[in-house]
Amino acid sequence: MTTATIPAEELTEDQARDELARLAREIEEHDRRYHAEDAPVISDAEYDALRRRNLAIEQFFPHLVREDSPSRKVGATPSEKFEKVRHKVPMLSLDNAFSDEDVIDFVGRIRRFLKLAPDAPIAMTAEPKIDGLSLSIRYEKGRLVSAATRGDGQVGENVTANARAVADIPNVLKGDAPDVFEVRGEVYMTHRDFQALNERQRADGKPTYVNPRNTAAGSLRQLDPAMTAARPLKFFAYAWGEVSDMPATTQFGMVEALKGYGFRTNELMCLCQTAEELLKHYHAIEERRATLGYDIDGVVYKVNDLALQQRLGFVSRSPRWAVAHKFPAEKAFTILRGIDIQVGRTGALTPVARLEPVTVGGVVVTNATLHNAEEIERLGVKIGDTVMVQRAGDVIPQILGYVEERRPPDAREFEFPTVCPCELKTPIVRDSTAGGGEGVVRRCSGEFACPFQRIEHLRHFVSRRAFDIEGLGEKQIEFFFHDPDLPVKSPADIFTLAERDAKNVKKLKDKEGWGAVSASNLFAAIEARRTIPLERMIYGLGIRHVGERTATTLARAYGSWKEVHDAALAIAAGDLKAREEMDALEDIGDAVIDAIATYFAEEHNRRLVEALAAQVNVMDAERPAADSPVAGKTIVFTGALERMSRDEAKDMAERLGAKVAGSVSSKTDLVVAGPGAGSKLKKAAELGIEVIDEDTWFQRVGG
Repeated sequence: MTTATIPAEELTEDQARDELARLAREIEEHDRRYHAEDAPVISDAEYDALRRRNLAIEQFFPHLVREDSPSRKVGATPSEKFEKVRHKVPMLSLDNAFSDEDVIDFVGRIRRFLKLAPDAPIAMTAEPKIDGLSLSIRYEKGRLVSAATRGDGQVGENVTANARAVADIPNVLKGDAPDVFEVRGEVYMTHRDFQALNERQRADGKPTYVNPRNTAAGSLRQLDPAMTAARPLKFFAYAWGEVSDMPATTQFGMVEALKGYGFRTNELMCLCQTAEELLKHYHAIEERRATLGYDIDGVVYKVNDLALQQRLGFVSRSPRWAVAHKFPAEKAFTILRGIDIQVGRTGALTPVARLEPVTVGGVVVTNATLHNAEEIERLGVKIGDTVMVQRAGDVIPQILGYVEERRPPDAREFEFPTVCPCELKTPIVRDSTAGGGEGVVRRCSGEFACPFQRIEHLRHFVSRRAFDIEGLGEKQIEFFFHDPDLPVKSPADIFTLAERDAKNVKKLKDKEGWGAVSASNLFAAIEARRTIPLERMIYGLGIRHVGERTATTLARAYGSWKEVHDAALAIAAGDLKAREEMDALEDIGDAVIDAIATYFAEEHNRRLVEALAAQVNVMDAERPAADSPVAGKTIVFTGALERMSRDEAKDMAERLGAKVAGSVSSKTDLVVAGPGAGSKLKKAAELGIEVIDEDTWFQRVGG
């Protein structure tokens, strides 16, 4: 057993002294990486564990508490890149609670300190703990004069010019603000803005960022304010420093005042009277965490009465009247045991990390996505590495990086396969970029011949927007794909199910999970889809780049299945005239034509299509009515339509020669609005676009 694993109460005095020295050095280094470099190398949970260990030893050996103890410090020394700002009121951090019992103890300590009855109500605020960068903004006579980071709690970095570039931070306060008012809060970045930023980085061929917190912190601490202005930073206000004239006597009242002065405050802040109410709000926020759109790592509780806050005072580096109730860790470290390759419906190969099981965010994680070969190379991970795993809500876990100092000598590079892992060992091909270069996505070239793709193609074939066969969902497709008596390996097999079942000794109705009624209903649903519109037939084939709109364009341009089929075969055979004719269609480009050519050039796919066509009756497409009153117009449907579904409305408009758009713009000609229409209706009014109801729509088109 190492010293680090010996319980605090069992340490000798020499061991305790050495352990406190080690912890002081280690925590100081992690503080520097987190606060000064915005590049932590351990998770919040591991960092919290180090601090708890330090505090536990100090409680058993109070005479050994060091001058440089982490319990006496906040944050990290400010960077030399910025001017220094000394806070008039220190920016201290909060103690942490990690369980419901910790919160109950916290409330009990407050009652005991204030000499209140054990069950006496005590008003406390509860608000989300934003995972961002703490900032203090000083206003004089209502105008922003300076802004500083937390730094070490006493001295921070002057980031005034950068703070002015954050849209949520007003340069001039609203209303009658105190002459001196230091507003404190958190600079952060939303998930949507962070993803958009990373998409721009990828498009520009630049490295992507790891997480919103570090990106927001790094953005605010840019030497060039223009760089900060280019980043979508936001700010929540929730506290204050020096104030010349307090506008309220409670925590809640002060936050309301901040809102009145023009700051964004968190709408999830509420007032509670007991520990039970605090915990109820905590768990409610925890449940909503994945839907908030920004990162939080806990809930902060504060005594509401400011006079009581004064009485309670401070302990070391934190206030006695507040605590941060942390969520279970969203990041954790584990061992990368291997990398498997998964093959999707379109043949895309996705590497998936096989992990030593680890609990992240309260869930045991055993796998994480690695996206593609380039992502593995960017991360630099090897099999055997200790890796940091992140999980938020129901998002697929991802690997953020590896710990270099923990890399074992036998760590192995992963070699991306050149052939599909299926039994056919079909060659892997790479997508092409718009410029003709190699893309990042690698695909199996086997299409329906590949067993991995076959079942995904079948799921697509029966999906709602393709053949839409009721009672034949993902689970049922999985069942039939593996069933020895009624195997379904291709779309045509679906339409022979009833005939084959009738010939079998063992009937579907007698199999587990089925019955006479369910089997009969399925066969009837399949028969109902034996006659199918042309656009659904095209879409159901699952050809890459051929979505619903493209399928509809092809159907209306060629008119019949024979014409579509003949054109596809001609293009696959290299017929330039057939290619030019398809290329002339609106919304059809090289990517679609190449995908159709590739699909129909594969013999297995041609056999599959011929077998399907022999089983179904494909309806000719309705030609758009060129003389209809809405021909050539762009239509937007919004609100709850009562006489038709949204899909039916779209199909009707397109049959009449109109184009259906999803949002209102200056190019929109007409908006059809049902009950509950919201922002689209407002946008139409602003642009002066004609708006009609559903009944008027039917009158206009003669329905």
